[in-house]
Amino acid sequence: MTVLDKLSDEALMQAVKAGKTEKLALLFERYQKPLFGYFYHLTHNRLSSEDLVQNTFYRILKYKGNFTGKGSFKAWMYSIARNNSLDYFRKNKNEHQSEEIEYWQDKLPEGSNIVESISDREDLHLLNAALSKLKPEKREVLILSKYQGLKYKEISAILNCSENTVKVKVHRALEMLKKIYCQLNINRDYDL
Repeated sequence: MTVLDKLSDEALMQAVKAGKTEKLALLFERYQKPLFGYFYHLTHNRLSSEDLVQNTFYRILKYKGNFTGKGSFKAWMYSIARNNSLDYFRKNKNEHQSEEIEYWQDKLPEGSNIVESISDREDLHLLNAALSKLKPEKREVLILSKYQGLKYKEISAILNCSENTVKVKVHRALEMLKKIYCQLNINRDYDL
């Protein structure tokens, strides 16, 4: 483990802000996979997700002066990523491409509790089918909280709302996801 590996995200970003742009490479190493997972869950497109990750880090570099260090780097980064995805969907609103689940499964960050708790491939496919049927705002809050592991406080900064509002949104999104998942599971059982 090098000295750079021990530096906090915030310290690295402060170094980037101070002109040591090479430090952004370590932040990229740390967050490339989680961001890919975030974007893939939103777009269902591998190439677009890879482009969005690159574009997010370009924007981090471009707007490095806006990083205050008062909040977490992770929340700040996901705010940029969220704006990046909103721009993507505005530009590509008529495009909806989907890929097989196997590709992104290995791109998810380690410790992704939802994926680890579902060992059966069919159940994983069913969960992702249910997730894709959620409204984008519900899907996004679940991706941030359950797949990306962000704390409610960080999500509240990203979504610009209170922590209690985030808790309610996550709860409602989970309830809707369970309902859709159960319905898809019942339909699957009837198809057998």
